[in-house]
Amino acid sequence: MAWTTTLLFEMNVEGNRKMLFGKTTTDSADDDIDTGLKQVDTFLLTHSGSAVEAAAAVIKETLPLLPNAATPAQDGKINVICTSGDVLYWQAIGF
Repeated sequence: MAWTTTLLFEMNVEGNRKMLFGKTTTDSADDDIDTGLKQVDTFLLTHSGSAVEAAAAVIKETLPLLPNAATPAQDGKINVICTSGDVLYWQAIGF
């Protein structure tokens, strides 16, 4: 079963650069957030909830995440390590 990601906001920043804001609900401890971008320059991540998180979610990428001809299916996908059931809000800027 895949993570559920909802795009909440999208806008053009300058030229073909976009800023996206979304919500992802997790069902495993390791998966990808597919931003829909080809290149991710910045990525911010935070939890949603009413309690302190015992283990903070982290991104497992080196930014900027550039297009990769060897693995084009990975373009724009940010790998996240978290706790299953987390609700994450994120913001990405890129092309």
